[in-house]
Amino acid sequence: MGNHAGQHASVRWVKSSYSSGDAQCVETAVVAGGRLVRDSKLGDASPVLAVSAGEWSSFTAKLKSGGLDQA
Repeated sequence: MGNHAGQHASVRWVKSSYSSGDAQCVETAVVAGGRLVRDSKLGDASPVLAVSAGEWSSFTAKLKSGGLDQA
């Protein structure tokens, strides 16, 4: 997988349901074997992070459990 969203034009990007109106958002796209993540305010110009399905599952589990909350 490349590192720019423009290279992934055929994927369906979805903005986080926890996004607020202040443009501090991420978008994800489901792809074979995992997820792509990008900065919504940059759109197609955003760098893209590709993670495996297992990495995404672990990340979201930590988010839900509060394991990534900052003090």
